[in-house]
Amino acid sequence: MSGTSLTEPKNEGGVPRVAAPELSVVVPVHNESENVVPLILEVCAALNGRFDFELVYVDDCSDDATPGLLADALGRFPRLRVLRHRARAGQSAAIATGIEAARGRTIATLDGDGQNDPADIAALVKQLQESPDPDRLLVAGHRAKRRDTVVKRLSSRIANGVRRTLLGDGTPDTGCGLKAFTRSAFLAMPRFDHMHRFLPALMMRAGGTVVSVPVNHRHRMKGRTKYGVFDRLWVGLFDLIGVMWLQRRRIVPTADEISARRD
Repeated sequence: MSGTSLTEPKNEGGVPRVAAPELSVVVPVHNESENVVPLILEVCAALNGRFDFELVYVDDCSDDATPGLLADALGRFPRLRVLRHRARAGQSAAIATGIEAARGRTIATLDGDGQNDPADIAALVKQLQESPDPDRLLVAGHRAKRRDTVVKRLSSRIANGVRRTLLGDGTPDTGCGLKAFTRSAFLAMPRFDHMHRFLPALMMRAGGTVVSVPVNHRHRMKGRTKYGVFDRLWVGLFDLIGVMWLQRRRIVPTADEISARRD
């Protein structure tokens, strides 16, 4: 995932950026031209006046109108930043690129297809920021009422059940793109392709906790899904084995042990 070539077009809106916003909202996209501007408008409407935020879009080498629309949007939305991969690297790499470039301590991630509701971001971020130890907490969205096909919902339910049993992360919906956590917590996690689906297990591996919050889920109105049922299944099985390996080789010292070593 490292070493991905990328560019960041300049903002021409004439409004200076905040050097260190409170919140960075990271949105990975690939060929989402029909959803780009509507989603930017929704995020800004949901967060303006509530948070000091920046919106970081990472274009994973789209070959439709997405790059041009994002470049145009820079002049209209001063809170927007855009990064672009010059080669397709995948959703996890795009999320990592956005978080590495983010200026906020708090991160919220959001899928770029419009199915996540930006109105839910505030509740997840608030719960994280009110935690006594936000660096050891991940707040995950739970799409209690999925607006997907029957086959997709069934395959997701089976995959989530298998994952919870084997990883013990206790999270009902790791596939939801809506999540909130601190930038430092993410940067301390091991990197691998498809890691975004295992963030709860990786947080618990580091000695943290996960809280799931019910969120709205919407039908995909425009564009096409980038995943199929079977490619998720087979890739997910290999990833699951890898995360199990990581869990078994992680030793998290207790507070007493850390104190003793310092003494």
